Amino acid sequence: MPIRPLLGGLILGTALAAGPAAAFGTLSAYTDLKLDDCSVVSTNDLETQWACPGYKGIPVEVTEGDLRFMVSYGLKSTEEKAAGQTLPPFNTLGETIEWRLSNKEGRWKPFATILRFKIDAHEEQKRGEVLVVTRLGEGKTCQIAYIDALANPNANDLAQQAADAHGFDFDCRKEPVIVGRFAAWAVSP
Repeated sequence: MPIRPLLGGLILGTALAAGPAAAFGTLSAYTDLKLDDCSVVSTNDLETQWACPGYKGIPVEVTEGDLRFMVSYGLKSTEEKAAGQTLPPFNTLGETIEWRLSNKEGRWKPFATILRFKIDAHEEQKRGEVLVVTRLGEGKTCQIAYIDALANPNANDLAQQAADAHGFDFDCRKEPVIVGRFAAWAVSP
């Protein structure tokens, strides 16, 4: 699984990326997410679950059920809130996971991921793309932000800023926040 460092190397915290990550510096690493390269853990008439390799061997669990995907991370990925979180419309996954890394503990360690979900066109629903930001950590792995990748020309920047600002301390009991303009599906204000 190739890891592609972000061009330009280290991204230092700025006023736009306020929060714990800003004090320590952040950078991105990328891994491929191709289900053909993953192991099928279980399958039945209702869902399929895959185990995929992630950044430096971090397990990535992918589950598809009812034409929607759920993605969780870590050794206890199936027990994390992210294992049951998905977008309301039918969706598929992009093939690249962006891992946000911080040297907060004296070594580069992932604290959040950014993954593109592709919304399938269905009935009145138009096709769309949403960047899903997920917080990482044992007992704390959950989706924290949604960014409409088609409505925001700077969607990747917004996703990185959301990860850096809230990836360390987001309360997983809360619902993910919408960042930027959002038209991917109907949301309540």
